[in-house]
Amino acid sequence: MRHRRLGRTGLRVSEITFGNWINVTEGSAEEVARTALEAGITTFDTADVYAGTLAETILGRVLAAARRESVVISTKVCAPVGPGPNDRGLSRKHVMEAAHGSLRRLGTDYIDLYQAHRYDEDTPLEETLRAFDDLVRQGKVLYVGVSEWTADQISRALKLAGEMGLDRIVANQPQYNMLWRVIEAEIVPLCAREGIGQLVWSPLAQGLLTGKYRPGAAPPAGSRAHGPARSQFSVGALTEDVLARIARLGAVADDLGVTVPQLAVAWVLRNPAVSTAIVGATEPRQIVETAAASETVLDDEAAARIDEILEPIVERDPARTPAHPTDYRK
Repeated sequence: MRHRRLGRTGLRVSEITFGNWINVTEGSAEEVARTALEAGITTFDTADVYAGTLAETILGRVLAAARRESVVISTKVCAPVGPGPNDRGLSRKHVMEAAHGSLRRLGTDYIDLYQAHRYDEDTPLEETLRAFDDLVRQGKVLYVGVSEWTADQISRALKLAGEMGLDRIVANQPQYNMLWRVIEAEIVPLCAREGIGQLVWSPLAQGLLTGKYRPGAAPPAGSRAHGPARSQFSVGALTEDVLARIARLGAVADDLGVTVPQLAVAWVLRNPAVSTAIVGATEPRQIVETAAASETVLDDEAAARIDEILEPIVERDPARTPAHPTDYRK
């Protein structure tokens, strides 16, 4: 497993990050997370809202077996985690309480990367940034980041942090894959200038880029589009044109001696703006397969073939930020 710097920080993250959002709903959560650790993955991403806080608890149990200094733990705050009016958002009250809750569930004294899961229009930006800065100064958080913020929102946060002398954003977590490239126009250039690393989620497009969904066939039993997580899957993407084009990626993968999922992850990692690709899995063998993508190098010819196949169905509009798993092909 290779490692990269997170933006311009000194922190090194594994090229593949294990994300435990979806597999908690499918079972086998602890086994898959342990397998990720055994496969050489050192960076783990979760959020307080995943599975109603259960995802953090599960990850904490698994990582208790690892030397704390050997792993990087990333979690997030903003989405509702309770029924109360202050159980959500990026107010100082919720950020502080949520951070302490995450620390308790994860069984750790500090969070390596703490991210604002979404932008909060109802809270002054300076209030949020001050709360994050205080957590850093208290040693409870080492680095701060955001997820699915627009370029304008990130720019305003950087400017305000500079003016107030606060800890600045060093990471961004957007959706990014062969089909969803909305960050390339605005987010990537801004973050490259500012030294912000990209921890991209959904490099497999919620399973579309695994090759398991075939033209003219029903979603296979046990797949995300068929199982308990169907409500979080972009079923609108299961069209003949989309699936036929994705099927053609198999020839590109075969020529490189890799699987289609490995090809998709390698494509994401080919972008120098990307620090790590966040992958999930419902079975241990899946995380072993995608972890091996860290060893795959995609050349210009292969990248050009991919673009030729997919260009008509690629989404590039930066206005599609923030993105959600079900957004593609709406």
